[in-house]
Amino acid sequence: MAKEFKRYLVTSALPYANGPVHIGHLAGVYIPSDIYTRYLRLRGRDVISVCGSDEHGVPITIKARKEGVTPQQIVDRYHALIKKSFEGLGMSFDIYSRTSSPVHAQTASDFFRKLYAEGKFIEKTSEQYYDEEAQQFLADRYIVGTCPHCQNEKAYGDQCEKCGSTLSPDELIAPHSALSGSPLVKRETKHWYLPLDKYEGFLREWILEGHKEWRPNVYGQCKSWLDLGLQPRAVSRDLDWGIPVPVEGAEGKVLYVWFDAPIGYISATKELTPDWERYWKDSGTKMVHFIGKDNIVFHCIVFPSMLKAHGEYILPENAPANEFLNLEGDKISTSRNWAVWLHEYLDEFPGKEDVLRYVLCANAPESKDNDFTWKDFQARNNNELVAVLGNFVNRALVLTQKYYGGEVPACGTLTDYDRGTLAELQAVKATLEQNIENYRFREALKEAMNVARIGNKYLADCEPWKLVKTDPERVKTILNIALQITANLSIVVEPFMPFTAAKLLAMLRLEPLDWERIGATDLVAAGHRIGTPELL
Repeated sequence: MAKEFKRYLVTSALPYANGPVHIGHLAGVYIPSDIYTRYLRLRGRDVISVCGSDEHGVPITIKARKEGVTPQQIVDRYHALIKKSFEGLGMSFDIYSRTSSPVHAQTASDFFRKLYAEGKFIEKTSEQYYDEEAQQFLADRYIVGTCPHCQNEKAYGDQCEKCGSTLSPDELIAPHSALSGSPLVKRETKHWYLPLDKYEGFLREWILEGHKEWRPNVYGQCKSWLDLGLQPRAVSRDLDWGIPVPVEGAEGKVLYVWFDAPIGYISATKELTPDWERYWKDSGTKMVHFIGKDNIVFHCIVFPSMLKAHGEYILPENAPANEFLNLEGDKISTSRNWAVWLHEYLDEFPGKEDVLRYVLCANAPESKDNDFTWKDFQARNNNELVAVLGNFVNRALVLTQKYYGGEVPACGTLTDYDRGTLAELQAVKATLEQNIENYRFREALKEAMNVARIGNKYLADCEPWKLVKTDPERVKTILNIALQITANLSIVVEPFMPFTAAKLLAMLRLEPLDWERIGATDLVAAGHRIGTPELL
């Protein structure tokens, strides 16, 4: 028996504030998260959706150094751009915060202090690479050298972007500093580690036994991490950009970005509502993390271990991670500028926000990597949105204007065909709910579009434009049913295409309708006057 929840907390992976958001991010995380949140709101659930910019870490300092500006200037620029882009796409976060906020610094520091005071960390001194010319310890990204696997001379200390291998600085051939170019020396430095190995038993039971319903990619990745055996993970770094480690003897050290960033969900909720603890500390809350597959380990292994160590917080119920979206058969790459950037799309295609939302959901990489092509974008726009949805709505409204001056005709006696059509309409709700509740958004979108297909087929089969000359009474019933289907569409497409739903309501001159009314045949009253039809 599925557990009933009193409220929902939806989190979306915090986008990194060193560049704009692209379609890979949207298809992977943000569109699924928005569909789920809008659906819960339509059902009258108590739900909050939190997100914000992730503003610490090495890539930001690298970008700032390249541009000759401060890290704060970089994050201010991209935080504003990302926030505006999300608003333009109709993302309905209750709050879009940032990890450079004072509330976040306080929340992350308090979290660290509690674990520190309770002896949950291990202190370790180790030798790490140091740049004598720049006079600083180097994070992995600041170390470059030759990849031992493919001989790429520009591999980083954590990864080779050419062959995709995960590396450590010690594996690089001829490692040197990305800052000064000088060879490196090793010096002793002290750091704090979260002993993930101590949480292995808890994670095995919680995930492998307790969450077999998780997507195979998430469950499988967690299982392989656990089977390999977990190691203690550093939660501090030698850097000057980030939240200072809040204990004695930690000068020049900041919280590791992957310790600090997920706490951003907590601090954003704190900023949003004084009632924040209800969403984080009450087992009646269902927390769902929307993430990409590269974030699985942090959201399903590291963050839950942090929450468990803290002891006061609930754990996520699910983390439906998508795979990657490619662009025209090639991996999206920010460094090569091979991407479709959201802010540019919104500028180039004004009024086409829902087309992008539709295509990225219909083609979402839910179970395997998928490909975005402009040819597919065009085909889906023309063959699905225009030919199915737009065509049906336009015919229903235009015929009502033409025959009845925009006044909704009364429904007469139903034929068996009418009843069959309405039964199909009523069957949609359960299928839609099942798909959305199980994070199958592609299938859910297909089901929502099925309402337009039902309507199109109904009008094509009944041919009211022919019948109007011989049986005008029958036409009233046909158009009444067509308008009820149109009103149903305004509900079922809202999670996926909010701008389209708003246009439908405006043309029907209706207030937003409740989710529970899906399948109803009295959404538009006889005698009600509709607005002027426009092309969707």
